Formats: sequence, C-alpha cells, structure tokens
Amino acid sequence: MRGRIKKKKIADQEQHYQEHVQTEYLCQLCLRPTTKAQRDKHHLIPKSRGGVETVILHKLCHQQIHALLTETQLERHYSTIEALRNHPEIAKFIQWLSNKPPYLRASIRSSRDKGFL
Repeated sequence: MRGRIKKKKIADQEQHYQEHVQTEYLCQLCLRPTTKAQRDKHHLIPKSRGGVETVILHKLCHQQIHALLTETQLERHYSTIEALRNHPEIAKFIQWLSNKPPYLRASIRSSRDKGFL
C-alpha cells in the first residue's frame, strides 16, 4: 500500500480513534491514552493469588506483561507499576511503543524463557 491510499487509511484510523475516545484513560504502564476498546484491567497481584487491586492498561501492555512473566513472578517481584516498568524487557517494549499511535494493534508472542528469573 503506497501513497494516497496509505495516507487515507492512516487518516481514517486516526479519525476512528478520535471518535471512539469517550473518557480518556491513561495506561498506567506506558502513560499513553487508551480507547475504551483497548483498555484492560490488570491485577497487580494475580487474582488467583488473592489480588484485588487493579490498574488500567492498554491491551498490548497487558499482553506483554503476561507474555513475559509468570503469576509467581508477578506476585513476588512485580506487584507494582514501578517494578513492572523497571523490568528490562518491559522497559524495552515501552520504549518501542512510545512512538506508535495509540490505536496500534500488534501481536504479542510469549517469551521462550518465561519463568526463568
């Protein structure tokens, strides 16, 4: 896709994004605005381990967290937003995401060494 067709598609995506932002929430991890459709609640301590406190994240950020970390790791070492931001792979992901549009959709692959910390 090139030229004017690509520009039109990008303009349409931006317009669609602007129309669907109702109440603007910020992702607590990457600090970027999220649409209602791209919003997820993340339990800082996994629900299966008794966690009740939640934060609002982009679906991409939420998927990245669960692709990299086990529930045990989340409970023991990464039960705060600051701890998650300090994880090297998540910090790298946030840096990559920082110059992408808020309506970006991408696939997240699970880490091969998930669980080894």
